[in-house]
Amino acid sequence: MCLSPRGDLRTGWRNHPSADKRNRQRIKRTLRNRAVKAAVRTQVKTVRTALEGKDGAAAEKALAEAIVAISKSASKGTLPKKTASRKIARLSAAVHALKG
Repeated sequence: MCLSPRGDLRTGWRNHPSADKRNRQRIKRTLRNRAVKAAVRTQVKTVRTALEGKDGAAAEKALAEAIVAISKSASKGTLPKKTASRKIARLSAAVHALKG
C-alpha cells in the first residue's frame, strides 16, 4: 500500500518484500501521527477559544487537557520536544495573563 501526497492507497508495486513492509509501516505511522496531531490542534483550539471568550475557568481546564495531549505526543515523537515545550509555555502564559 502506498499513501501518496494525494491521499490514495496503492499496493503491490514494490520490487522487494521488505520495501513493501516498510511502506505498510510508513502508512500506519503516518495515519497515527496525523490523528495525534489533529487531537493536539483540537485541544489547543479549545484553549484559545476559551481565552477569546475570557472564560478563565474553562481556559484552565482546557489548558490542563491540552498539556497532557501535547506532552503525550512529544513523548511518542509525533511532535518535537522543544515544539511541545514552546506550545505549552505560550498557552500557559496566555491563560495566566487572562487570570491575573
